[in-house]
Amino acid sequence: MKRLLILPVLLFTLLVASPAFSADLQKGWTAYESGDYATALREYTSLAKQGGRAAQYNLGMMYQKGKGTPQDYKTAVKWYRLAAEQRHVSAQINLGLMYHNGQGVIQDNVYAHVWWSIAASAGSKTASEYRDIVAGRILPARIEDAQKIARECVRKKYKGC
Repeated sequence: MKRLLILPVLLFTLLVASPAFSADLQKGWTAYESGDYATALREYTSLAKQGGRAAQYNLGMMYQKGKGTPQDYKTAVKWYRLAAEQRHVSAQINLGLMYHNGQGVIQDNVYAHVWWSIAASAGSKTASEYRDIVAGRILPARIEDAQKIARECVRKKYKGC
């Protein structure tokens, strides 16, 4: 029964919502590239609140860099996390960086390792390199903890990680 309900919603999203969503995302990107950060922020915020992972990632970048908004690492982490939970690999990498640098969160190399491991499992060489570097800075037992947390995150579909 659930499958029958999901299919029409999925088809609607792919056929109807995606072109408008994509156009708005492009509008935000064009505004960002031209330095119109206020418009980019408005477009991305609207899409991000609707669950758009690319918009969530882009908002994270804007808050991290202070483009169109005061720099706010906690808010950057919020948006990166939402995108990372939807398997946005760049958001996962940046979330790992935020943990590694202690920006918007308490500095934690275990959680940096977790997010970089998750992104590396999706094929990111950058994440793999970062993970390997931080692994050299933490105790083997903590690496085991990170691996256990990463497995649990994947099992929980990245929610609450």
